[in-house]
Amino acid sequence: MVGMRHGDPYSDFGETDQTGADDIDALVRATSPGTGGGRAGPHSGTRPAPAARTVPFDVVTGVAETPVGFLFCAMTESGLAACSFAPEEDLVERLERAVSPNIGPHDAHLEAVRREIDAYFAGRLSSFTVPLDLRLTGDFARVVLRSLLDVPYGATITLGGLGARIGRPNARRAIASTLAENPLCLFLPCHRVVADDYPAELGPYSGGARAKRGLLDLEAAHAAE
Repeated sequence: MVGMRHGDPYSDFGETDQTGADDIDALVRATSPGTGGGRAGPHSGTRPAPAARTVPFDVVTGVAETPVGFLFCAMTESGLAACSFAPEEDLVERLERAVSPNIGPHDAHLEAVRREIDAYFAGRLSSFTVPLDLRLTGDFARVVLRSLLDVPYGATITLGGLGARIGRPNARRAIASTLAENPLCLFLPCHRVVADDYPAELGPYSGGARAKRGLLDLEAAHAAE
């Protein structure tokens, strides 16, 4: 599990963690493509057949401006690998380790991502279709982050509820760490994970309280239409 950064923004979800390694392998198998228990398709993290290169880098990067802040985006030939409020240098370091050091800007290649983000903030899009490349996540993180796709647009879930959903009710600390390191904000909607006493408290978010409130309010308003 990748360590927490930026002051452990999710640490106030609680410290209980009894994950161990006893059944994580089984859990990953049960939620992986090809086993009958997982979410396949564009969000599966599988790589398509190699195609002719259309950009001069293994990873192309750019920034998407949104009403709640700037998102650093990175696309590979397999899909969107990063869309995050985290500092660019942190994401680039992770991309260099997990994908390739051949990274550079290429705005045109990110236009499809920006169109979907713009449509989301305009209330016209409730689920994304851009394929995702999950190489910045480990096996346990993929289980956690994929489960976020089952939290409906406009809905929320507590950290305990998320743990119960994936069969890891005592893994609060490991799940919180995964949420803090989520490389695909919006597309894997960790903003929908809220504090136990929500709406009195939002719970932490890597983009900050203002961004989290903005996203939850946006979805609540348009889900009610």
